Amino acid sequence: MSNVHYQQAIAVINEVKKAVTGKDECIGKAFCAILAGGHILIEDVPGVGKTTLAIAFSKVMGLENHRVQFTPDVMPADILGFSMYDKNTGNFSYHPGTIMCNLFLADEINRTSPKTQSALLEVMEEGKVTVDGVTHEVPQPFVVMATQNPKGSAGTQLLPESQLDRFMICMSMGYPDIRSEIEIARGKSVSAGVAVLDAVLDADGLMKLQQLVEKVYVHENIYTYVAQLVNATRDNGFIELGISPRGTIACVRMAKAWAFLHGRDYVIPEDVADIFLDIAKHRIVLNTKARVTHVTEEAVLKELLDGTKQPASYMEKAEYRG
Repeated sequence: MSNVHYQQAIAVINEVKKAVTGKDECIGKAFCAILAGGHILIEDVPGVGKTTLAIAFSKVMGLENHRVQFTPDVMPADILGFSMYDKNTGNFSYHPGTIMCNLFLADEINRTSPKTQSALLEVMEEGKVTVDGVTHEVPQPFVVMATQNPKGSAGTQLLPESQLDRFMICMSMGYPDIRSEIEIARGKSVSAGVAVLDAVLDADGLMKLQQLVEKVYVHENIYTYVAQLVNATRDNGFIELGISPRGTIACVRMAKAWAFLHGRDYVIPEDVADIFLDIAKHRIVLNTKARVTHVTEEAVLKELLDGTKQPASYMEKAEYRG
């Protein structure tokens, strides 16, 4: 592995830490998803720094970012754009929507209508926008970082499973610890920190890192381990809907990125275990038995991890081709 590229990735994380206090694991997982070419869903209460995290990443990586505060009156055309008749040319011209950027921040995505939520499905999966039968490519790299309020909050609409599945990870930032809370109270607020961040990467540099992550070696035993974990979610007494094949792909890609961020050019079982809850908890649906007994997604997934044997061999023929 090139030490230069590894240091670039670490520099991004260290710079974002200047703006977001006491959330090192969240920063690492979010950047891991970006390196893996995925989208990020952050579910948490208001005011814990979800939006600041997204803005910090866009600034540190030199990405063009657009932010939309999702409300019930936001329409699909506001996101995707629209066609307007030009009387001078006699043709319809495309007026880009806010989605045309490198990093799209969808703030409180579950407060808008299902129709607007579904407008993101094609662009999140294929990186394309279709308006009036004409397809338009979004800029590359492209990342959607969405925030949502906890389920049951006033004025929220549940995201459908088909859209949740398109987010590579779902994570929660949580409240800061006591030490971080004191730093914020002293005036080192998360929002103030964004203004002083420096860009340590650009769009081309990010795509190069993504290409290197894709080349991280995965042994056949690791693929088997991932498949066993995924299949365990489909045959569990508490789970009604298990992880889809898209989730299997997300698990492998996230494990590669996690290995890369730890300075390795090969995946180990601990990489899979470290990111499994983040890629899985929003993809499973618990059944009535789980809800009645107050079993959580995290508890079920941790039990699956503990009950699935990790492979002992995973490094044969490991060769990094970056």
